[in-house]
Amino acid sequence: MPALFGQKFLIPLPTLRLLCGGRPRALKLPGSEVRLTVTIKFLMKPLLYAAAAGLTAFSVVSNFERTTSMAALREPGSAPRMVIVELFTSEGCSSCPPADALLKELSEQQKVQGARIVALEEHVDYWNHLGWKDPYSAAQFSQRQDDYAHVFGSDGVYTPQMIVDGQSEVVGSRSLAAKEAIQKAANQPKAEIVLVPSPNSSPGKPAFEVEIKSLGGISVPGEAELWLAVTETGLQSDVKAGENSGETLPHAAVVRSLRKIQTLRDPSGYHHQIQLPLDPGWKTENLTVVAFLAEKSSRKIIGAAQAVYDPQRTHP
Repeated sequence: MPALFGQKFLIPLPTLRLLCGGRPRALKLPGSEVRLTVTIKFLMKPLLYAAAAGLTAFSVVSNFERTTSMAALREPGSAPRMVIVELFTSEGCSSCPPADALLKELSEQQKVQGARIVALEEHVDYWNHLGWKDPYSAAQFSQRQDDYAHVFGSDGVYTPQMIVDGQSEVVGSRSLAAKEAIQKAANQPKAEIVLVPSPNSSPGKPAFEVEIKSLGGISVPGEAELWLAVTETGLQSDVKAGENSGETLPHAAVVRSLRKIQTLRDPSGYHHQIQLPLDPGWKTENLTVVAFLAEKSSRKIIGAAQAVYDPQRTHP
């Protein structure tokens, strides 16, 4: 046993998947192939084993308390509160299809009491080198996931990862954990945001009006960021290569465009017209526009609004 202390061991990927509950992202190590390594330090005394177990339990409890903090109970009969559910996924990841299916079910069936679930399916690009290039992937979504990992204090990222209202994360295929996180988020106070088609829209330049009517009693530490997303439903892929080769993968609301509109020091009362980006390859009848407000420092989403894109209404 003493000879093993402090040595490094490679853990097989299937074992690591079981430990992580999802697909860990490959790490590039200097002078080596792309692989994952874990340093195992063998503890020498039973007392140290007990201490390690206690520290692990403390870490788990602390993380749980951080991600599921005290919530404000909703009044009976009040309107459902909008909850943004982001899923970081990839068509090149064999663990992701169940998570895609769960997000699709959650957003289409809306069975979490008190919540109006808004799905943002964001396809990362770091699995594209494994034989299948995800047609919906973008480096922007990989960077967004990295930004969340930095705020959460995580060592890395994985797929499928579900992040609820920017404040808690779960393995994307775990239905019960996802529903519990959504329920807790729905019990938080929300800013009142209105999103409607602009009267200044034209067929070539659709626009929406976004207004932050009230912060709902929320005190925003520092600055807030207003974001606009365009999602498309009804998308699926016949995968020809990679881990999901031969599979037909249906998706939930795939994010086609995501951009930060403005950084605000005092969000309450904000009112602005936003130009909507459109691509000829998108099916306009399946598009939804989502505006959401997030704390800049914590990335916690404190309010959102959603509007179905309707060319007849958007273009007077």
